Amino acid sequence: RNVEKEIRGMDVSRHVTLVSPVPEVRAKLVKLQQALGEEKGVVMDGRDIGTVVFPQAAVKLYMTARPEVRARRRYDELKSKGVEVDYASVLDNIERRDEDDTKRAADPLIKAPTAV
Repeated sequence: RNVEKEIRGMDVSRHVTLVSPVPEVRAKLVKLQQALGEEKGVVMDGRDIGTVVFPQAAVKLYMTARPEVRARRRYDELKSKGVEVDYASVLDNIERRDEDDTKRAADPLIKAPTAV
């Protein structure tokens, strides 16, 4: 089942920072993601897919954009789905996640050495 619509909402985005630094939660999710990838070929995006989940992946792409650009894209996406949200809240959420993810002790957000 495709759950992309559910996981891209602001509710999930706000709460993910509460559980993402918890090592036990991360370990369980990594195992689940790896099981998905081992079952059959998969394309995944995420902040630690190329460094933690699939460090041996044949192809790793590291893409980034300024927070303002990412916030505008996310804001437009949410508005097109009828979600009531304001741009400033989306931008704040993205900047907080970036800060939290790059500074967390467990698997911080970094570019994989072999990523293009």
